[in-house]
Amino acid sequence: MVKLRLKRCGRKQRAIYRIVAIDVRSRREGRDLRKVGFYDPITNQTYLNLPAILDFLKKGAQPTRTVHDISKKAGIFTELSLNKTKLN
Repeated sequence: MVKLRLKRCGRKQRAIYRIVAIDVRSRREGRDLRKVGFYDPITNQTYLNLPAILDFLKKGAQPTRTVHDISKKAGIFTELSLNKTKLN
């Protein structure tokens, strides 16, 4: 199973997180399948690769709670529901 979760980068007291698609059995700093964005909690900046995230979500990837909250603020789930209505 694939999850969308945060991977810690940066130095001490100055963490930056990459949002990655990773196998559930891997550790936090393990090998990721694909980098799909980043999140800087200090400056509150985010960059999300929307097509890649939507692709993983359609294939059944589960976001962690934090990634879900970040994605919700960006409006990914509204876009995902719009795509579902277009297909029907």
